[in-house]
Amino acid sequence: MTILKWALIFLVVSIIAGLFGFTGISAASADIARFLFYVFVVIFLVLLILGLTIFRV
Repeated sequence: MTILKWALIFLVVSIIAGLFGFTGISAASADIARFLFYVFVVIFLVLLILGLTIFRV
């Protein structure tokens, strides 16, 4: 269950990073937010898959 909590935390962080980056606050923060958004989405998906398959006890 801990893995799924971390996956949800990464999802929330990626959504927040996406909102700040895609609204045009500044070009630098938009690029950083896009990068973080994709990184956190990938981490979320990996942890979600692991939480639903391997670490299910």
